[in-house]
Amino acid sequence: MDKDKCMKIELRHICAVSTLGFACFAGLASAAGGGAIVTADPSKHFDPKGKEPSTFTIELQNGLRKTLPFQDKRDFEEARKGFIAAPTYKQIMAEAGNVAWDMGSYQFLLEGKDFNSVNPSLQRQAILNMAYGLYEVLPDKIYQVRGFDLANITFIKGDTGWIIFDPLTAKETAKAALEFINEKLGKRPVVAVVYSHSHLDHYGGVRGVIDEADVKSGKVQVIAPVGFMQHAVTENVYAGTAMMRRAFFQYGILLPRSPYGHVDQSIGKNTAAGNTGLIEPTRFVEKDFEELVVDGVRMEFQNTPGTEAPAEMNTWFPDLKAFWAAENITGTIHNIYTLRGALVRDALAWSKNINVAVYRYGQTAEVMFAAHSWPRFGNERILEIMSTQRDGYANLNNEVLHQANKGVTINEIQNVYKLPKSLQNQWAAHSYHGSEEHNSRAVINRYLGYWDANPATLIPLSPKDSAPLYVEMMGGARKIMAKGEQLIAQGKYREAVEILNKLVYAEPKNQSAKDLLADAYEQIGYQKESPSVRNSFLAGAYELRHGIPGGVPPKGTGPDTIRAMTTDLWLDYMGIRLDSKKAEGIKFVINLVTPDNGEKFVVELRNSTLTNIKGQQAKNPDLTITVNRTDLESVMGGTATFDDLLKSGKARFDGDRKPFDQLRGMLVQFAPIFEILPGTMAEKPAPKTAKDPFEQERMSIQSATD
Repeated sequence: MDKDKCMKIELRHICAVSTLGFACFAGLASAAGGGAIVTADPSKHFDPKGKEPSTFTIELQNGLRKTLPFQDKRDFEEARKGFIAAPTYKQIMAEAGNVAWDMGSYQFLLEGKDFNSVNPSLQRQAILNMAYGLYEVLPDKIYQVRGFDLANITFIKGDTGWIIFDPLTAKETAKAALEFINEKLGKRPVVAVVYSHSHLDHYGGVRGVIDEADVKSGKVQVIAPVGFMQHAVTENVYAGTAMMRRAFFQYGILLPRSPYGHVDQSIGKNTAAGNTGLIEPTRFVEKDFEELVVDGVRMEFQNTPGTEAPAEMNTWFPDLKAFWAAENITGTIHNIYTLRGALVRDALAWSKNINVAVYRYGQTAEVMFAAHSWPRFGNERILEIMSTQRDGYANLNNEVLHQANKGVTINEIQNVYKLPKSLQNQWAAHSYHGSEEHNSRAVINRYLGYWDANPATLIPLSPKDSAPLYVEMMGGARKIMAKGEQLIAQGKYREAVEILNKLVYAEPKNQSAKDLLADAYEQIGYQKESPSVRNSFLAGAYELRHGIPGGVPPKGTGPDTIRAMTTDLWLDYMGIRLDSKKAEGIKFVINLVTPDNGEKFVVELRNSTLTNIKGQQAKNPDLTITVNRTDLESVMGGTATFDDLLKSGKARFDGDRKPFDQLRGMLVQFAPIFEILPGTMAEKPAPKTAKDPFEQERMSIQSATD
């Protein structure tokens, strides 16, 4: 088979940031159609252009093996504790016929080999995340199914049935988990579902465990923190396409599961590639602390907004002395800034919320479990982990601001901030999902913004404009390449990146330069502890060598999320999609009325800007559109057009239709196939992601999983 042809990747049905359809790596890969499974022979590099770990990388890895506290085996003991059974299967199929989940694709991690292409600390974390099957957390009361998705699904045994915490990403994986626990422990009905927070891997599989009709009838409760619905939908809408494209890097979407590629996602292996859904909660926890008894189980919820998610809550089981830490305390220091892009989180607030839990629950807790990673047992151990992560987030906030107040800037802090030695020796303080480098920059960005206060950086040239100047002053491509090769040979990979990146921007068609830069990226990726950072460098190396993929556009999160999207959010996003150049000199006012829910809007185009206001109507609009919100959802979801609704009498236009047609012609369809690294653009133009301009782009509403 032709290698160049084989290296081309086609994206199919990307769902929830990490699904990949078909790939072929030098004839070594295998993948199930539509699934997220890309594997390769672990004994050799999947990429013909790929390089083995350098002597410098091997030396670094060997140093880490000697200096990190690998003698501390408590995490492994806790991860194994309570194991009941594992399924005979490693794959879970999606309803569409693709593989939704394949734990077997990471089997190479369990073969007892140290991989020099993987940071030893990361390899340890990746092995810990290989737990697969049913586990007893508290005898005859609390159980978890692990390794069926990115998150754990938790089952609390009530008087009559199961109370499920966080039903995974996909319907298929959640259903498989419920069937497995019922098979092993006896069938019980699901009486309640708790969403700990507003990220997709904690609610997307809900339709695999309960029926919406049972929720509407009151048979099943769905409980979530206040603000859940808003944040489950809105977090990724406005910049959703850009986030999706950036997720190619953070989540290593293009990387095969291999010691040279994707090995872990820090809080779990990966995200399932099945059907996602959302059932609206029947009860929202609104107070800071709120007690509730469900099916005989007493729980106190602790709202923790602004931590790992904008809407999130921990849960205390006072009669069981058990603490559910949601995603606030897991086996890693988390993202303060997530590389796919999102609002910067508050490390200090995170620390303070953990501290509240330390003193309110931690003094008496005997078991702590969470939506990711593994439980902790015994009060002393629980307090150790809680205090470690509390101090980790607090130190990050305080020390970074300490340095900032001494003049260290956002462009320097990643080389200055280091975790205190006492925390470096504690596994729970390691930044697998985050990293010290990008989390420290995030803290400065939160308080001071992106500018380092040097006027030279306030209005910088674009890289493509500045790079030719640097290349000229450095003596041209040949000298830069020679110096880049020299630096790489010396193990000075970041220095090599500094100059080679300039050359690649100046000469985006210079494949030799891109290949050399990719070599430096690759070694940096091998060395990094954080999967997000590792994936970003390795994915960048791949795109530099082979270009970005073409193919079928991403699949969205489905009609449940569309229905949950507010009309004003949909209108806001249309304002973002408006081509302002096409709108130059055009003015109009449209009234939008949705009678079935009583909403009214004014949509106005003026100054090449589309605005809307809820609860108002213009006195003399150019056009009034009347359509029920339920029918509007069919337009938003792409199952109908406005013209379809007009023909069927489900929509009415009063006034001049021209503004509607003008607006339709001004809306741009985004696609996450744009160039990030120079000279990597796909040969074919990016496909449209929607058939109608008014259809909400599905990939833009995918919810974050981190």
